[in-house]
Amino acid sequence: MDMNADGSSLLDFFENHEHRMIHKWMHYFEIYERHFQQFRGKDMTLLEFGVLHGGSLQMWKHYFGPGAQITGVDINPRCAELAEERIEIIVGDQEDRDSLRNICNTHAKFDIIIDDGGHTMTQQILSFQELWFHLKDGGVYLCEDTHTSYWPNFGGGYRKQGTFIEYTKSLLDQLTAWHSHDPALVVNEFTRSAFAVHYYDSMVFFEKRAMNAPYARMKGTPSFPLEAAEQAVYNRG
Repeated sequence: MDMNADGSSLLDFFENHEHRMIHKWMHYFEIYERHFQQFRGKDMTLLEFGVLHGGSLQMWKHYFGPGAQITGVDINPRCAELAEERIEIIVGDQEDRDSLRNICNTHAKFDIIIDDGGHTMTQQILSFQELWFHLKDGGVYLCEDTHTSYWPNFGGGYRKQGTFIEYTKSLLDQLTAWHSHDPALVVNEFTRSAFAVHYYDSMVFFEKRAMNAPYARMKGTPSFPLEAAEQAVYNRG
């Protein structure tokens, strides 16, 4: 690789370095930087579904630095030829739960998981269901190209049940299930493990963190007499 460019950003690598082919929507690079820069220069692991020509795996390897171990997964056995130092290739099927579970059984939990695979609804949903709990606390899960949730040839459609976007809308309910008084919405393992969900054009990011029930506090001198409920919170300090 040409190391004259300083690698200060993923876009720099894309534009200025020698690498295998990378296919990305250009607005992705700014968003990557926002969520991934915290992992730079650290010992970390990344799993990406969708190898294509292997260029994005090289980009992650360069960007995160010498402590990064990169794993790519693709259904095409030809992609196995693209393995190199610190880049492992697995031949696997996103639509096969056993294939996904085999990844979990043979690898330690990952810091970052990126779904840039086949982009069908089944692939995106199954991959999230099987891999979310194989993400480390403090890790980030990214599903790319979620515009396919609106494309019929990928199983999508506007507000169509069963798309990845509609699936994630139910996860937003789970994110705040701590506050629900409805027996149909109760705290579950996703509620206890999800810190945030970020939506962008064609991308959804999930931040994982061990979560406890939220609570409120009041500090300072009241300006007016407190209602009973306010007084109870205030008294807790």
